[in-house]
Amino acid sequence: MWSAQQMMSGGSSTTQKTPSKTLQLSDPAMLELATKLCTLRSFETADLLQHISRDTMAYRKVCDTPLVGEVLHCSEGLNLDWDLDKQDLQEPEPSMEHMQMQHVDCQISDPGPDPELMEPIQPSVSVSPHGRFERLQEDPNYISHFTRAPGHKGQRRLHCFLLRYFLGGSAFFILGLVIGWFTHTPTHKLPVPPSDSSDLLEELLRGITADKIKALQRSFSSLSDESEEARARYLYRQWVGLGLSDVRLSNHSVLLSVPGSTPNTITDRSSHQCFLPSGIPCDQRGPNDLPMQQFSYAAYSAVGSLQGELVDTQYASVDDLRKAKDSMNLTNQIAVVKLGRAPLLYKLSLLSELGFGGVLLYIDPCDNPPGRHTSHQAFRVTLNPGGNAAIAGETASVGGSLTNLLVQPISAFLAKTLLSSPSSRRGDSCVPLAMPPNTERKTITLTVGNQFFYRKIYNVVGYLKGKRNPDRYVLVGSRHDSDQGGGASAIMNQLIAALTEQTKRGWVPDRTTVFCSWGGSALENIGSYEWGKDNSVVLQSSAVAYVSLNSPVRGTETLRATASPTLLQLTLDIQRRQLLSCIRGGNCPGPNVSSLQLPGDVSFFANQLAVPTIEFAFEQTKAEEMTAEAILRLVNDPVLPFYPLDIALDVQNKFRDKNMVSTPMLSSASTLRDHAAFFQSETMRPANDPKERDPSHVRMLNDVLRDLEKSFIIPQTLPGVYRNLLYSLPGKTPQFSILRFSQESARYCKMASKEVKLNSADQEVLCQLAMNQSLSFILRAIQSAERLVCFGLDLFENDPSDTK
Repeated sequence: MWSAQQMMSGGSSTTQKTPSKTLQLSDPAMLELATKLCTLRSFETADLLQHISRDTMAYRKVCDTPLVGEVLHCSEGLNLDWDLDKQDLQEPEPSMEHMQMQHVDCQISDPGPDPELMEPIQPSVSVSPHGRFERLQEDPNYISHFTRAPGHKGQRRLHCFLLRYFLGGSAFFILGLVIGWFTHTPTHKLPVPPSDSSDLLEELLRGITADKIKALQRSFSSLSDESEEARARYLYRQWVGLGLSDVRLSNHSVLLSVPGSTPNTITDRSSHQCFLPSGIPCDQRGPNDLPMQQFSYAAYSAVGSLQGELVDTQYASVDDLRKAKDSMNLTNQIAVVKLGRAPLLYKLSLLSELGFGGVLLYIDPCDNPPGRHTSHQAFRVTLNPGGNAAIAGETASVGGSLTNLLVQPISAFLAKTLLSSPSSRRGDSCVPLAMPPNTERKTITLTVGNQFFYRKIYNVVGYLKGKRNPDRYVLVGSRHDSDQGGGASAIMNQLIAALTEQTKRGWVPDRTTVFCSWGGSALENIGSYEWGKDNSVVLQSSAVAYVSLNSPVRGTETLRATASPTLLQLTLDIQRRQLLSCIRGGNCPGPNVSSLQLPGDVSFFANQLAVPTIEFAFEQTKAEEMTAEAILRLVNDPVLPFYPLDIALDVQNKFRDKNMVSTPMLSSASTLRDHAAFFQSETMRPANDPKERDPSHVRMLNDVLRDLEKSFIIPQTLPGVYRNLLYSLPGKTPQFSILRFSQESARYCKMASKEVKLNSADQEVLCQLAMNQSLSFILRAIQSAERLVCFGLDLFENDPSDTK
């Protein structure tokens, strides 16, 4: 044990007076500590010294003897200048910074104190600024697992010093950010979206009023420039102002067919009397009749004059044409045809094949809705199946027309005159117009002076981006041509205003809404067709549905809606909601939903891409409210509101005439129904239970629902008939349109084959070919849909939510 005197004699020091109290080694506690410093094992000494260093003790120890065994022997005195309290000395705390130290390095590597590295001096503690411990000499026989470079301790203290400054600065910086956040956070609360879909719908409908729509319609109709470009640019500015962040104005240069400088005429050769298409004599035409005559023409008809006999072909069905063919030579004659349920292009194709040179079209008054009187009105039709007529290819040989027939619409009044038909009314009953038997046919001269030229048409497309599925699009389409007087555009603007207002309150749709206002609609949907064709690759994989505003207001008291089978149930649900509100106010129409071929701009998306479609129309009920609800459901429902069972039921419903259907086809339809029913019940799980909505699973499920209608697209069909088999033409009984016209084609084939004098065997094979091909198309479509439904069922077998 060392004495205090021996320890004091080992070195010299210079004492500096300080106002602080100096700790003396004569104290028993200090003597005991000094003794332990020399007798502790080497690793204990290192540990204690490191603790003392952490507690800001400045020290100096000189050791010039090697380690003997594991005990430290000191031959010289030990000068200690303490900078710590006795309590700290007696109760050292562990330090993680020095856990890796295993022994003391006895080499002298610190020549002197570094004032910049000295710990801060507490004024209440007496210190000796020049006192220090030198490093201990390491035993050469001791193997260390830790290598330390000379001066390592000083560098580490420097690093600690810099780290403390860095951490301190970071703390002040973060504190400043927090204070700034709370200081500049606005005191008003952010808008909160409605809690559920019903509240959101009510908020949405409150923003749609008849007064606002009428104001928008007046603003649109009062434009000084009535050109299509002016209307499109006006809508572009309106949509940007309403809050759509992405609005695009595009144009296409297309070939148009318009009336000529002089009106088209029909001249009776026997009386030499000239008539305008409305039935007014040419010499009695007034200045107010010119706009109507400009409207009465067939776009893309052949141009020229033709003299021929009138042939009453009624609706130009195969049976009607057989009767006409049996009575006379039809070459270069002029057919008088009623517009009816069959597509106009299909009728014209039959008339052209039989050799007719011209066609007069009219609407029989008996086919008009009750209360509608249009006997003296002519009308306009287009022979364009869709898109730019110049790209079709068949226009090259006929100078822009899409047929070799001279086609002209006329009023029912003029048709009655030319056919010498008796009165169409017998009391309260309506008698269809027809040429009386044994009546001498009139010879007329038909003059068509349409003109063709290129012009730009404009589309306006705006996007309201979705959040979870921004690459899934719900299309909403209207038209901005002058025929609608801005009505459809006004409703579209009001829908955009109501939806963007909800986004400002915090609502974000799940899917993207694409608002489209089409140009060139009056000439068979040129704008929508060209835009859809340019974007067909994206639309085939991303378009979810098409909501049509083609004719939202019609002169009928019946609430009518047209929808693809996938959306029939959604349409009925929306109609029931409207009927409930109607019951409270009275004057309630019955629901009327069908899957008929849709006219207007929707045709490209339904017919070419098989995008599920929906359209509401009613005169007295707000069609815009029903449209808004449909849009909201389609963009917001986690699981698309599509019902695959309705497709299977529609297929079976079209097979009522079992004489034409084979047993395998009926069996496939039955299997599709069973699987679709099970699949629809499975889709109700994620639709009704949020716990079942694994994002990737729901996305794949929605893609199956979206693509189900695509199974029913066939590669080719007759002119004017949809490629989408799920849409049908008006009729007393539902039927696949392709089968209906295949039957007619077979009968027509037998009639035409007599002209080329085919033998009976060849005639039967040729005429049955079209029927067999149609049946094959239908069977493959059903089997394709069944496979897709089975894939949808497999999704539930591998549903990740089932394992949770």
